[in-house]
Amino acid sequence: MVIALRTDVREADEVWIATALLLRENPNRSDFTLIEIRDRALQEAITDKLRPGVYRHAREHCVANLHPSAGRLRMLFATGRLTRRLYRDGDTYHPERQGYKTVPSREDIPTRYHYLVDWYLAEYTKQQPEKPEHDSILELLGLGKGLWSDEDPDAYVRRLREE
Repeated sequence: MVIALRTDVREADEVWIATALLLRENPNRSDFTLIEIRDRALQEAITDKLRPGVYRHAREHCVANLHPSAGRLRMLFATGRLTRRLYRDGDTYHPERQGYKTVPSREDIPTRYHYLVDWYLAEYTKQQPEKPEHDSILELLGLGKGLWSDEDPDAYVRRLREE
C-alpha cells in the first residue's frame, strides 16, 4: 500500500503532530527536546522532505509561553530552554499570543492523524498543567513574620539609627 505524501501541511501542524505522537508513544514522559520533536517529524515523513522551518517552529513560532517573533501560535509549551510539550488550557502564555491556534484543524492534516486531534481534545487538554513542586520566591512569603510582631516599627527604626 502506498501512502501519498502531502506537501501542503503547515510546518506548525507537522510539529504538533510529531509532539502529539511522542506523547502518545511515551506516556511516562511529559516533554521532549527540540531534537526529538524534529527527528520524530523526520521519521513520520508527513511531507516529501523535512523542511528547515519545522525545527524553528518547535523552538519558537509555536511556543505559547515565549515572546512571539514571526509566529503567534500556542501549540507547544516550553518546559525548559530546549524542551517542549503540547499546550493545554491553563498553561501560561504570552499576551500577544491570545486567541491564536492551539491545535491543527482536521481538514489541514492528513486523515491518518485525525485521531490525535480527537485524543488531544478529549483527554490531553483535560489534564491539569504541571505546576512546579515549589516556587522558591513564594516560599519566602511570611518568612520572619513573627520576628517583629512585638515591636513597634517606628521604635525599631529609631533603635537601628541610634546604633
